[in-house]
Amino acid sequence: MILTYKVKHGKKLDKELSIAKKIAEFALNNRDKLSSKHVTHLGLKSVIANQILRKYGRNKKANTVKSVKLTIPNQGIKYQAGVINIPSLKLFIPFNKSFQKINQIELDKLFAYISITVSEPPTIKIKTHIGVDLNTTGHCAVVAIRETGKVLKLGKKAEHIHRKYKNIRKNLQKKRLYKVVKKIKNRESRIVRDLNHKISKSIISLAVKEKGGIQMEKLQGMRDNKKHRKSFKYALNSWSFYQLAKFVEYKALLAGIPVTYIEPAYTSKCCSRCGQIGERNDKYFKCPCGHVEHADVNAAFNIAFLSPSIVQLQEEKSFLQAESDTR
Repeated sequence: MILTYKVKHGKKLDKELSIAKKIAEFALNNRDKLSSKHVTHLGLKSVIANQILRKYGRNKKANTVKSVKLTIPNQGIKYQAGVINIPSLKLFIPFNKSFQKINQIELDKLFAYISITVSEPPTIKIKTHIGVDLNTTGHCAVVAIRETGKVLKLGKKAEHIHRKYKNIRKNLQKKRLYKVVKKIKNRESRIVRDLNHKISKSIISLAVKEKGGIQMEKLQGMRDNKKHRKSFKYALNSWSFYQLAKFVEYKALLAGIPVTYIEPAYTSKCCSRCGQIGERNDKYFKCPCGHVEHADVNAAFNIAFLSPSIVQLQEEKSFLQAESDTR
């Protein structure tokens, strides 16, 4: 499994990054000269220059260069006693993580993006089934355990975050303050990311404690449904469901928790007690059998009870990314 950690490197790299941009521009204009010997006069170490030349020179879709990161391959990296050493830049980065190997490191002005390979723990033998329902309103994640009936509601402030920043951006756009709009959008993204980290951590903690396998709805294609009302489409595209799902996935892999997906059809319309089609009005669900339940809780139990349509995540062996913060 491959993870990427984002760590502050604390070194001024303006000169090196400026040279790297010139090398990238050279690569785009001279795709037949992708060797560091052609850019030696610029003053960047060949171990880094070669990576930039190959990245931009071999990318046929690349036509312009906006910003370039310094890429250091495995052979240009040394590691000892919890410290990464990059000799070509005389850079030392504290890094106390367990891993099999460091694949590469990318550097910008502030951060080092450290790609490592870690071993996957064996999958636990599950005793319970945990359904996770993702929502655009109310709590953005509702978790239900099939065997015990325990319910966990997470991310209540998500909807408030959307409305707050939507209104701020709307007012700024009227004043044509587009640069400020971009800053506000970036701020919202950071808040969303942080909240998704906390939600996914809570879900995995529950799964570890209960020894439960996680089941979620298959999200692919949800945005393609043209029958959704306008307000739902906005919320669906505003909140990063896929980001939250990915956070749950990689944290589950690290904890040995199996993750499966089920088809989302009728999970919000069927009764989790008898299986009949019930009446849903916003967050209120009522079944002809007399069962009354919070709609999202009912959906979470349905997800927990359904058979998975996709094999366990551990069999996919997909590459996932993680943040360096221990959340």
